Amino acid sequence: MKKFVAALFMISIIMVGSLSIFYMVTHAPEKQEQQAKEEPAGEIESPELPEPPESPESVQQQHDEVLDKKLTAPYASQRPELPNGCEITSLTMLLQSAGVKVDKMTLARQIKKVPFQSGTYKGNPNEGFVGNMYHGTRSNPGLAVYHGPIADLARDYLGNRIIDMTGKPWSAVEKQIASGTPVWVITSINFVPVPDNAWQEWPTRQGTIRITFKEHSVLVTGFDSDHVYFNDPLAGAPGSKADKKAFIEAWTQFGNQAIAYKGS
Repeated sequence: MKKFVAALFMISIIMVGSLSIFYMVTHAPEKQEQQAKEEPAGEIESPELPEPPESPESVQQQHDEVLDKKLTAPYASQRPELPNGCEITSLTMLLQSAGVKVDKMTLARQIKKVPFQSGTYKGNPNEGFVGNMYHGTRSNPGLAVYHGPIADLARDYLGNRIIDMTGKPWSAVEKQIASGTPVWVITSINFVPVPDNAWQEWPTRQGTIRITFKEHSVLVTGFDSDHVYFNDPLAGAPGSKADKKAFIEAWTQFGNQAIAYKGS
């Protein structure tokens, strides 16, 4: 009897132990999964991404930016034959720089002209040279001619290579010079802004415009941070220069008039 009881006791212990082991094995993954859900997740730091490289366009733009440039161009003086012919003489230098063999007197004959005054109307420099380009008189003085007729005449020699840049910003002028071609412009006679009292209302057949006799034309050949370089047909020699800020302000007063040409 004692042996039977002892055997039964041992069997009970074995069964209890086996059940315990079975429970631990079958429920351990479940417990581990529950612990994993309950544990707070730590903050995950995002890797620091490198800055994107500059685009080829922006790199090229930096390389293309030119801070100063000086060109050489043929020089022509408006004196003594064309005391009022600065625009034509500057055009002569522009065309000669493109390899055209032409002189100022030829261009002076070819430019379109309009009377200084006709009845109650006065001549419009947007239509042609106003008045007497050669040696004006009190009754028939000379005024000016603007970019339109000048560009038209230039196209007779260079065709569609001529670029009328009028109205564009000064940066376009510098870009053109940086590319290797000078630029015909209209500015003031002393390369500073013209005061208000030097302007007048000018009644023309096309309407009233604002003009001044302090107008002048030069061929721009260079620039840097402080100066504009140009061939002045009144200077007697190439290589004139003026304060850049004042020159641009005067140029702006006349409507940003500028003419250049494309490379051949």
